[in-house]
Amino acid sequence: MKKADAMKATLRPEYKSSDFLGGLTRGKYAKQAAASNIIVLEPEVAAAFPDSAAVNDALRALLKVAKRAAAGAR
Repeated sequence: MKKADAMKATLRPEYKSSDFLGGLTRGKYAKQAAASNIIVLEPEVAAAFPDSAAVNDALRALLKVAKRAAAGAR
């Protein structure tokens, strides 16, 4: 059964299927959602940082230390 036919079969008589067909787009925002990198911090960790820039600075410093430690271990 086609989408329009299925919609007609389930709609009440006072509604027209043509009112709804234009707005049904699957995955309209999927690309944007996949591109975002949302990270959620635990409350006690978030409390240690005033803003996102401070979190980024701390993580960059940790990456530098980890790279030095990995290079020294070789």
